[in-house]
Amino acid sequence: MGPLRESRYPTVAELVLSARALAVQRPGLCVLRQVGVSRAGRPLHLLSVGHARRAVLVVAGAHANEPAGGGTLLALARRTVRERELRDGVSWHFLLCADPDGASLHVTPAPRSLYDYHLGFFRPAGPEQPEWAPSVLPPGRLPPETRALTGVIDEVRPYLQVSLHGTDLGGSWVQLTRDVPGLAEPFAKSAARLHIPVETGASDAAGWPASGPGVHVMPAPEAAPAYPSLTDDARHSTWYHAHRYGGLTAVIEVPMWACDLVGDPAPHPDPDAALRRLADRLLRDADEVRRVLEETRPRHGDADGPLLRAAAWGLELVPGLAADLVRTPPVDGTRAYVGSVDAFTRRVPLRAAAMLRRALRESDAGAAARLEGLVARWSDAFAGRFRARWVPVDHQVEHQSRTVLVAARQARERAR
Repeated sequence: MGPLRESRYPTVAELVLSARALAVQRPGLCVLRQVGVSRAGRPLHLLSVGHARRAVLVVAGAHANEPAGGGTLLALARRTVRERELRDGVSWHFLLCADPDGASLHVTPAPRSLYDYHLGFFRPAGPEQPEWAPSVLPPGRLPPETRALTGVIDEVRPYLQVSLHGTDLGGSWVQLTRDVPGLAEPFAKSAARLHIPVETGASDAAGWPASGPGVHVMPAPEAAPAYPSLTDDARHSTWYHAHRYGGLTAVIEVPMWACDLVGDPAPHPDPDAALRRLADRLLRDADEVRRVLEETRPRHGDADGPLLRAAAWGLELVPGLAADLVRTPPVDGTRAYVGSVDAFTRRVPLRAAAMLRRALRESDAGAAARLEGLVARWSDAFAGRFRARWVPVDHQVEHQSRTVLVAARQARERAR
C-alpha cells in the first residue's frame, strides 16, 4: 500500500462531500444516508460500500480531539470502492463522524504544537461521549448519537466493528474485545516502517492480556479494574454491542506526536515511587485549575456549556485517580507503563485548563489569561519530557488503514 498523501485532517463537511461524491460516481455500489441526528440537530451519515451480508463497520470521530480517524475512514472508503477484492463477500459501512457536535467544538485541525492543539481543545464529559455513554448512563438517558451508533450495529450486524481513535502524544496500540490471532505481527511491522512507536504499556489497557506488543485484549468481566475509581467500563460501552451478533470490536489508536519512551519494555527501577510522584503532581496541577474554576464561579454561575461541563468533569476524576495510583499496586512495572501513566496524568489537568480557558474567554479575560499560561507551560513540559516528534498525517492514516485491513481479514478467518 503506497502513501496516502493526506497532509491535514479532513473536516466533517469535507468527509460528507467526499462520501457524497463516491455515492454519485458509483450509485450501484455506494449508498450515503442519514442514520440519526446529534443533540444539536446535526446529521449523522453512514456510507455503505457493497451489499454482502458479512459486514465491517468503521466508526470515526467518537472523540472530537482525535482527528486522524476521519482521514483513515475516507482513505478506506476510497480503497474499498477501487479494489474489488476488498469487497469479496464483505460489505463496508462507514459512520463518518459519531460526534459531530464535538467535532464542531474541537478547532485545531492542523496543530503545529501541543500548545496550539490545546488552545482549540474539546473532549466532552464522559456521559456525552457516544461510545462511553452506556457505561455511565441508564438506557433511557442515552444520547441520540449513541442510539444511532447502536442502531447501525443492529442493522448491519458486523463481524468486525473498528473504532478509529488517536492519542495526542505517545505510540500506537490496539484494544480488542476478542482476540484476533495474526494481527500483532503486521501491526508492529506497519508501525516500524512508518517510525511510529508501539505503546506496549498503554494506561488505557492497564492490566489487560496482550496477544502481542501493543495489542491488548479486554479482560473477562470478573477481572478487577486497574483504576477502581473510574466509573466508565469498556465492557459496557458500544464496543461490546457487536457481540450480540457474534462480532467483535477493534479500537485502533495512532499518535499525532510520537514518543519512543512509551515503547520501552525495560523494568522501571521503582514504579511504586514513580506512581506516587505522578499522583502528587496530578493533584497539584488539578488544584491550580480548580482554584480558577471556583474563583470564577460567581461570574459564570452554573452555565451549562459543554466546555465548562467537560472541564469540571475532568477535575472530578482527579482525587479518585490519584488515590488509585497510590493504593493499587502497579499492574505493569515497565518504563513503558510508567511513561504512559505520566502522559495520562499530564493530560487530565491540561485538558481541563484548556477547556476552562475557552469557556471563560469572554466572561473573565484575566482568568482566561492565567489558564493560558498554564496551558503553555504544561504543553511545553509535556512535549519536552517525551521528546515529542510529529507524525505526518499521511503516516497516521496509512498505519491506521493497514491495521484495519489486516484486522478485517484476520477477524473474517476467525469468524468462519
